[in-house]
Amino acid sequence: MSGAPSEAICRSNGPGVRLAFYGQGIQNSGNFQVGGNLNIGVQDNSDKDAEFLAALRSTDPSDDRTRIQRQKGGLLEDSYSWILDHADFRRWRDDEQSRLLWVRGDPGKGKTMLLCGIIRELEKLPADTRRLSYFFCQATDVRLSSATSVLRSLLYLLDQEPSLMSHVRKKFAHAGKQLFEDVNQWDALSKILANILQDSSRPNTFLIIDALDECETNRDQLLELLVQISSSYSAKLIVSSRNWPSVEKALRASTQKLRICLELNHESISSAVSRYIDHKVNELTQLNNYDSKTQDAVRHHLASNANDTFLWVALVCEELRKIETWDVLEVIKEVPAGLEDLYDRMMQQIQRLGRRDQEWCRSVLSAVTTAYRPLHQEELGYLSTLPLNIQKMNDHMSTVTGMCGSFLTIRDNVVYVIHQSAKEFLSSNTYIFPSGKRDQHHAMFSRSLKILSRTLRRNIYSLHAPGFPIDQVTPPVPDPLASIRYPCIYWADHLSDAIPLATSEPIDDLRDDCTVQQFLSKKYLYWLEALGLLRGIPEGMIAMTKLRHY
Repeated sequence: MSGAPSEAICRSNGPGVRLAFYGQGIQNSGNFQVGGNLNIGVQDNSDKDAEFLAALRSTDPSDDRTRIQRQKGGLLEDSYSWILDHADFRRWRDDEQSRLLWVRGDPGKGKTMLLCGIIRELEKLPADTRRLSYFFCQATDVRLSSATSVLRSLLYLLDQEPSLMSHVRKKFAHAGKQLFEDVNQWDALSKILANILQDSSRPNTFLIIDALDECETNRDQLLELLVQISSSYSAKLIVSSRNWPSVEKALRASTQKLRICLELNHESISSAVSRYIDHKVNELTQLNNYDSKTQDAVRHHLASNANDTFLWVALVCEELRKIETWDVLEVIKEVPAGLEDLYDRMMQQIQRLGRRDQEWCRSVLSAVTTAYRPLHQEELGYLSTLPLNIQKMNDHMSTVTGMCGSFLTIRDNVVYVIHQSAKEFLSSNTYIFPSGKRDQHHAMFSRSLKILSRTLRRNIYSLHAPGFPIDQVTPPVPDPLASIRYPCIYWADHLSDAIPLATSEPIDDLRDDCTVQQFLSKKYLYWLEALGLLRGIPEGMIAMTKLRHY
């Protein structure tokens, strides 16, 4: 049957054995029995569809949206309702020829929450009249900062409407998971999306992408695709970004675009920020029992210095939340206007801590800022080389993280940088990186190999037989891989980024009998086994490919 790759035949002479025949030539849609010993049927498409969606998933955008809204204190209707009445938004919504809306503004102006609000409103449309897919780019996480990740998540349209699966079944049946892993994945996925956009079973398709400036891998490729979609299909797109000339230049090719610049909508933004301030001050009053004098003073200072920046208000209120009520009036006078000045003040507060606490904060901030994705508290503990008695306790890790001002936040035991602008500030800070970021990459590479060397072993999950299907593997409790997920996948990336780009000198860690050689000679097969269990083989192999250049 080599000429029919979509068919599968199984035989057995034993009694009661189920035999299944699959193929395009079989029209039966159910199972039937012959003599009790033979069962012939067609493979259920739903199983293959579920397999496709599982392979497609790099992240679930709805989970990302929930997390982002929770991190930002929830979605307030007053913070986004103004844009629903904006003339350009209404034109985008109502005019068939106005297909691309670009929302642009400086950091902290509320672009992400605006798009969250728009998504909320679009979800109110009858489900059988629209398709809605979205993605939130985040430069703090490599899984959320590539054009391919955006495209894969947009294809989650398939999860909403099973009838669309007909556009991918044949391609996935031939290619399998390689469809998402080989060098042609962008072209393959782009064609699938194009086929879906041509499907007219529902009148409205909405694609929303937040923070294009935080798409760090193949951004130009993504922008080109968005322009093509806006010019060739009836789908409606909304994108947001900072005021970057490169984004503006790329979108210039779209003749169907509209733009909303937040800085040019001062009155609307100012009113939204004012209502946000009222909300935050009411929260602080309930939490810390402010009297009317304190309440009025806080509200006045926030309103006078916010400069239409939601993030600035949120960071100041986070600081006020932690201090005693009798200190509020004194502290509020010291809080500067502007994000950069506020970040400087937060850094100065860290530098005024005791020497030990300073070093701990510096270790934590340098590790979080250098990591390729947000770190679990246990991962952060060993990658920042905090004392063992702190690493092992989430409560202790939370205390150290709390000493880092408002640069970091913890959700579900995962540590996040509060905002991309904060990461950029920390990345360029010589106090956090006194020897430069390459040294920190090398330190994280070394720490990663140490814990991998200690932890990796043969058959780490104690599976009963070689070749056990990965989909049937249930991690043991406790999971021995839980603490080494990050170094398993990213150790080679850290080594690669620790090497100067223009170097022609031999790399010490890659010499014979040095760190990498010793690790691979003793643990290579165990590392591959762990990568397989973590479904990280493609990422691991890409990282190893980088090292072949040295």
